[in-house]
Amino acid sequence: MQQRFAQQLKKGALDMLVLKLLAPEEKYGYQLISELRDQTSGQLSLKEGTLYPILYRLEDANLVKSRMGDHESREPTRKYYAITKQGRAALREMYEIWNEFDGCVKSIMERNEEL
Repeated sequence: MQQRFAQQLKKGALDMLVLKLLAPEEKYGYQLISELRDQTSGQLSLKEGTLYPILYRLEDANLVKSRMGDHESREPTRKYYAITKQGRAALREMYEIWNEFDGCVKSIMERNEEL
């Protein structure tokens, strides 16, 4: 039960977190996976099969755009993702919604009643 609950919470926040990681500069998939893992001390460790559908969904919604990088010898060509202007606006809105939700949950959970 606890694992399922944790997965549902993470799933709801991943679009927002991916957009946030793209806000400073464009990145490729493995870079996003590594940064998310490193910045959360391993608490959010995504597999490629989880990340790429998120990126495709964000791209379909015009929140990110992609481009193929330059081909370098012996290395595969990477696909880079960048947040769009529309994506930045969506990120701000998602974060406001997240903060509202977080405040509501805290107001109930932090009452002086036992769990």
